[in-house]
Amino acid sequence: MAVITFREALRQAIDEEMTRDESVILLGEEVGQYNGAYKVSQGLLDKYGDRRVIDTPISEEGFTGMGIGAALVGLRPIVEWMTFNFSFMAFDQILSNASKTRYMSGGQFTCPVVFRGPNGPAEYLSAQHSQALQSFYAHVPGLKVVAPSTPFDGKGLLKAAIRDDNPVMFLESELAYAWKGEVPEEEYVLPIGVADVKRPGSDVTIVGFGKPMKVILEAAEELERQGVKAEAIDLRTIRPLDENAVYESVRKTNRCVIVDEAWPFASVGSHVGWLVSKNCFDSLDAPVEVVSAEEVPMPYNHRLELASQPSVEKVIEAAKRVLYA
Repeated sequence: MAVITFREALRQAIDEEMTRDESVILLGEEVGQYNGAYKVSQGLLDKYGDRRVIDTPISEEGFTGMGIGAALVGLRPIVEWMTFNFSFMAFDQILSNASKTRYMSGGQFTCPVVFRGPNGPAEYLSAQHSQALQSFYAHVPGLKVVAPSTPFDGKGLLKAAIRDDNPVMFLESELAYAWKGEVPEEEYVLPIGVADVKRPGSDVTIVGFGKPMKVILEAAEELERQGVKAEAIDLRTIRPLDENAVYESVRKTNRCVIVDEAWPFASVGSHVGWLVSKNCFDSLDAPVEVVSAEEVPMPYNHRLELASQPSVEKVIEAAKRVLYA
């Protein structure tokens, strides 16, 4: 095992897949000469040339459409958005074209394209660049939505996403790019749609995905110091959703807290809460709790910015509520 950063793990995944399959290309703003806005694509232009690593104009609708078109004629594009906040500029391309082509063609066409980049709040980005947009894309049939939380998961799931014949929304985090973790030196691919138990426990299930898993694991450590054994479930994939992994844990612990850094109304966290309430009703000893962002645009003031997001303290408080502690 090598200890590498999240960005290095993603770079390895892209590099390995571009070496393995000449139909894999990378396009987006600054992915080539600048080595990527977050340096995920560093060195790839020198290795593969400007026919496979393509710097695009600042037009998300334009280069997203290029990626979809390239996928329809046999390539496997990786489209990098500088941030998922900019993906709304291309929302019609994603909703009307990428997600529906396979269905509308009766399976005659596939659209093997990966849309990737940072999603959710970072720091000091204010209201327009700090949005967690997973629920928008998880809402759409025909799209797969992946949200890894570790370098290991990031590399294995990105390789799977690139090989998938469906459009995949691959949600990263600006703050997580420098996080380090163990990654095998040999090749591996993780299946899309399989959750992971990041920490076993018996008293309460805490469910999350993406960057908030760091908050969940820190909260679980503190809860253990207080005598509570929390089980941390990392969904890893939002769509398809590994419901059984969540149900199995909740039927063991009888209590559930869900953490989602998006707004709560019609969110992934709210949907998972409904699924647990519906399918584990007889096992629950307390109502399901959802820890989410506050219902406000992201403040610029740093204290308010932190106060509006899920935190270790909020997760611990929610766990204690379901434990009646």
